[in-house]
Amino acid sequence: MKLENLNIIIADDHPLFRNALRQALTSAFEHAQWFEADSAEALQVVLDDRHVNYDLVLLDLQMPGSHGYSTLIHLRSHYPDLPVVVISAHEDINTISRAIHYGSSGFIPKSSSMEALKEALTAVLFGDIWLPKGAEIIPIEDDAVDKMASKLSDLTPQQYKVLQMFAEGLLNKQIAYDLGVSEATIKAHATAIFRKLGVRNRTQAVIALAQLEMLDKMDIS
Repeated sequence: MKLENLNIIIADDHPLFRNALRQALTSAFEHAQWFEADSAEALQVVLDDRHVNYDLVLLDLQMPGSHGYSTLIHLRSHYPDLPVVVISAHEDINTISRAIHYGSSGFIPKSSSMEALKEALTAVLFGDIWLPKGAEIIPIEDDAVDKMASKLSDLTPQQYKVLQMFAEGLLNKQIAYDLGVSEATIKAHATAIFRKLGVRNRTQAVIALAQLEMLDKMDIS
């Protein structure tokens, strides 16, 4: 595989970081075309462009619309051939281990040097898994978070989008308008979401989604 004519998505909500990342990597990947997304919704819009074959996604776990590992899980479920590398300010071994467990091809702390970043992306593009030096992956138990991750992966892209909008507190009427469909369609999506997640209503669905948030964001030690 030659690392040229690559199409790489940077999904991060900080424009300065996206710009710095793109500029730093341009010298290493001279012929790459860069695509940017500042939210989970914007990332889906980019991915929906069927005219582009993407080679890699650099994913921040905590951009708007993402709920911890949920976007990573969604990507691995619906774009299994597209490598995803998590770039995060969270560098604890639990976060790294869960990211790899849920299908990330690598984990790059935001504190990494640009040389480490180039090394990581090159390794992943050649099919390897890249981890920070000294990182030892711990087994992920079959806990409540893992069970919810499995259920979330069963949602279709449209159902996942509706669930995200539930989490934003939008009413069925608002969601229907934003997606250009009928309220009946949203109710049908809701029924399917509840069934797949094993919940009874919107509130329980949002609580279930919140299980995938980053641990410190949930104030869990």
